[in-house]
Amino acid sequence: MKLRRLSTRAAGFERKLEINGVGYRAALQGKNLQIQLGYSHDIVYPVPEGITITLPKATEVVITGIDRQKVGQVAAEIREFRKPEPYKGKGIKYAEEKIHRKEGKKK
Repeated sequence: MKLRRLSTRAAGFERKLEINGVGYRAALQGKNLQIQLGYSHDIVYPVPEGITITLPKATEVVITGIDRQKVGQVAAEIREFRKPEPYKGKGIKYAEEKIHRKEGKKK
């Protein structure tokens, strides 16, 4: 679980999240991050001050900011909405995280 330091010019920290699952996606609407994770309603997460969230793709979330603790806290809060499950790997995970997959039931 490493927070990546950006280059020396843009002194700050970055955390990448990946969203895996059919129909799971994220979008920015003003100062809010709207996430669709298979629940009946979309999750609207207000972006805190000092944090910048960018979406290179609909399934990638990049969180940047100057405060290392705050960047990690925001990433953990977003991941908490749907943690990756061990059978299909669906959910929100850190980009460098490896999910230990389980085999499932046998007949």
